[in-house]
Amino acid sequence: MEVKALQQMLAQFRQVQETLEKRIGEISVEASAGGGMITVRMNGQKQLTDVRVELDLFKSKDQEMLQELILSAVNEATRCVDEELSKQMKDLTGGMSGVMGLKIPGLF
Repeated sequence: MEVKALQQMLAQFRQVQETLEKRIGEISVEASAGGGMITVRMNGQKQLTDVRVELDLFKSKDQEMLQELILSAVNEATRCVDEELSKQMKDLTGGMSGVMGLKIPGLF
């Protein structure tokens, strides 16, 4: 492969990377558990940005249920972020998988 072609390919990869990083910064998902008793919000870097717990849940004093609902909501939010990241990557790369033999787990 020619040097010029490699340089062009690297420039395209950089542009895709920059665009993806911008889009990751814009991702925000919300997931809930227990019929909305627990709601979490997560950003594209899989950081929790908000956790809401309905007051009625505290009244029950059921620690195990509270823990299970939080885990469930966080796991669902993580799944939603993964799904959105995969969609964004496919949009950016035109759906091609394994660019130059590169496979990115969870994105292709």
